[in-house]
Amino acid sequence: MVQLLVTYMEMREQSAGEALPPPIEHAAVAPERLYAAAFLPLYRAVGEPLRWDQRLRMPAADLDCFLHSASTGLYILRLEGRAVGLCEFDRVDTPDVELTHFGLVPEAYGRKLGPFLLDRALRAVWEGGAKRIWLHTDEWDHPKAQDTYRLAGFSVFAQKLEEVEG
Repeated sequence: MVQLLVTYMEMREQSAGEALPPPIEHAAVAPERLYAAAFLPLYRAVGEPLRWDQRLRMPAADLDCFLHSASTGLYILRLEGRAVGLCEFDRVDTPDVELTHFGLVPEAYGRKLGPFLLDRALRAVWEGGAKRIWLHTDEWDHPKAQDTYRLAGFSVFAQKLEEVEG
């Protein structure tokens, strides 16, 4: 077991201003309902460098139920049809929504696609009636994760050390 600093962040109102324009021609974000077979390759491509494993541990049938639940919001970033990023929310049918997974495949880093994906996904969740959106991030996440969240309008509300399997 290792100790990991976990930072909890929240937004209590939608950011003002215009939506971010696509930083690359043909970049598009849309809500999607994927099955485990289509979701897991993207989840792995985004999450392996960040040690994501939560969805990998779920039986495929349970993951399919989660992905197709009314409480799940999944936004996929595509470049010319190819999925290169995801933004996953839980409890989108409640006022208190959790951003559970957000990231890009490594070859999409450094192209301003992360802020674009996050902005589009957050706007959609706010339009769905959210009153608060929260997340947790940790030291294993991308080094720019917290800065990206702050720029999107999140602020820290708690930090704590948690023990996780190394």
